[in-house]
Amino acid sequence: MASRGTTETSKLKQNLEEQLDRLMQQLQDLEECREELDADEYEETKKETLEQLSEFNDSLKKIMSGDMTLVDELSGMQLAIQAAISQAFKTPEVIRLFAKKQPRQLRTRLAEMDRDLMVGKLARDLYTQQKVEILTALRKLGEKLTGDDEMFLSANAGTALSQFERVSTDLGSGDKVFALASVEVEKAKQ
Repeated sequence: MASRGTTETSKLKQNLEEQLDRLMQQLQDLEECREELDADEYEETKKETLEQLSEFNDSLKKIMSGDMTLVDELSGMQLAIQAAISQAFKTPEVIRLFAKKQPRQLRTRLAEMDRDLMVGKLARDLYTQQKVEILTALRKLGEKLTGDDEMFLSANAGTALSQFERVSTDLGSGDKVFALASVEVEKAKQ
């Protein structure tokens, strides 16, 4: 998306014009074929077409009122979240569980890490990094953290995770964050 919305805006305009043409042609065809249809079939088809026109009109109103823009809002949001996620989360598994909204699995992963640290299977620095990622993900999923977890997070969260917290809070909708986290999971798999 190097154009940051210019090409997409042009394509959207073209699609909207095509959709309007299609709906108008559908109404015209319906009137031309009126004699061949029974009254109920004609009325039902006309009602459906008019409902589609009404929905189309509502979409146009949203776009024109500024509720929906391609260039500024979506591009900025995508860039901010991608940067924040890629900097904040280094562990693809955490990104995946976060994107899929799986707090229970995140807590299970945290318990496994605690065990691995105790038996010496996990280095302290890797443990700290991953625990911070998991706790941050749990917090963003609306999960309650214990006092110890909050203290651990405060003591160990770096600027990247703070930036992720700030960006995702500024953007409001968690679904937007999850959608882009899913994109990051797919990138990590490749």
